[in-house]
Amino acid sequence: MSDTLVPEKVVIIGSGPAGWSAAIYAARAELQPLLFEGAITEENRLSGTLPLGQLALTTEVENYAGFPTGNLAGFLDSSIDKQRRQIMAPHEGRGVSGPELMELMKQQALNFGTRVMTDDIVKVDFSQRPFTLTSLEGKTTQAHTVIIATGARANYLGLESEETFKNMGVSACAVCDGALPRFREKQLVVVGGGDSAVEEADFLTKFAAKVLLVHRRDELRASKIMRQRAVDNEKIEIVWNHQLAEVLGNEQDGVTGARLKSTLDDSEQQVDVTGVFLAIGHTPNTGFLDGQLQTNDKGYVVLPTASRTYTSVEGVYSAGDVSDDYYRQAITSAGAGCMAALDAERYLAAKGL
Repeated sequence: MSDTLVPEKVVIIGSGPAGWSAAIYAARAELQPLLFEGAITEENRLSGTLPLGQLALTTEVENYAGFPTGNLAGFLDSSIDKQRRQIMAPHEGRGVSGPELMELMKQQALNFGTRVMTDDIVKVDFSQRPFTLTSLEGKTTQAHTVIIATGARANYLGLESEETFKNMGVSACAVCDGALPRFREKQLVVVGGGDSAVEEADFLTKFAAKVLLVHRRDELRASKIMRQRAVDNEKIEIVWNHQLAEVLGNEQDGVTGARLKSTLDDSEQQVDVTGVFLAIGHTPNTGFLDGQLQTNDKGYVVLPTASRTYTSVEGVYSAGDVSDDYYRQAITSAGAGCMAALDAERYLAAKGL
């Protein structure tokens, strides 16, 4: 464990679906994984990187296989450690929520013997073996293999009203939240001008009555085919030369509107909407790597070998949104976490460790 000369077989950094899935598989393989779930700090709260990952910041999760809508209260009561269960919100009788799903994953990993440190890894040394990891508390850990599962955080504009109405109509994932009842047959706003923004707007038209695509310029940054898709969709109205100035709403109803400000003059307009979706990109949580793994131009960890979780350093693996800027779904992250654990297990066996 920490501050010991005996290297860990597997250290997992991150506590989202990828991290816990990796822990479950590694623990069942008797690799005695040590998982750093993140520190509970104000900085992590503001950046959305507290323990249990981005999914813990969402409400209903309707698209994770195996969790249909139903009353899971009894299952949660019987599965989750009583101390942690007492501080969880009561189950509301719908499908599983994000925090509930993450608590279940964590408990499953704990059941198989995963050890957890509530701390951040802030520095790594992959230049020599065993690898050395340094935590926020100043403790060092050595490891034969490391699984990077630190995820990516959605980019927001930094408005106070965004923070106020997160999970009450403000979202950064249309695929995750777009089908929720509060957005069906209602008018919504999508902020952004790239391919992701058009994809989000197009997806939301499956459920919404109308989608206002708000872009600060007079031309979308999206590719030509995506620009045409936005123009051709009768349910999408592009609001040119405007930016989101404030999310409007109240505690009971959540989001009820948005205030849009012109980028050309001082004029403003207010629109009635029940949802505001930010589609201005994601930032992978890779700063602590300090360039020791190959990353792409967006900062995501590169996986050089197709269908494997290998990184540019042998013995270091990556899973989930930290190396996936395309799918970004809980279920794909969980699958990648499983793959990373299996890759680490095979590497250790081949090395006789």
